Amino acid sequence: MPKVLAAQGEWLTSAVAVLHDGGCDDVIVVLGAAIVDVPAPARAVVASDWSDGLSASLRAGLSVADADFAVLHTVDTPDVGADVVRRVLAAAQSSSSGLARAVYDGVPGHPVVVAHQYWAELLDGLHGDEGARRFLAARSDVIEVECADLATGRDIDVR
Repeated sequence: MPKVLAAQGEWLTSAVAVLHDGGCDDVIVVLGAAIVDVPAPARAVVASDWSDGLSASLRAGLSVADADFAVLHTVDTPDVGADVVRRVLAAAQSSSSGLARAVYDGVPGHPVVVAHQYWAELLDGLHGDEGARRFLAARSDVIEVECADLATGRDIDVR
């Protein structure tokens, strides 16, 4: 099932609130396999090539974003709250690299924050059902922000 439909849309509603309450002025929801109304204050963009996977979602979302930082988050990490987003965003904003990601007991997760200056490089390396993982792994300046005291970061797709 498309993730925006999971839990009768509660994951989507929660993710939008988490991003907005966590400090994101513009919340963009990328849709594809299912087209739904997104909750305020979010706006939707459709990834017409959604079947290509996460790379299509990132391309679609970043193509309409106008910000200094992008906070990349997924709807299938429902226990991640606004406090996690605030912590990771603050770490990226105060770092020299502008790159940060949440880790949970040392295990990488979401959200991930990428400064605008890296968007072209990130997009150039995207393909298939892989998001920013390869881009982040190739860098030594990504700030790992421990968030296990706030959430598990558990991705519902991973068992």
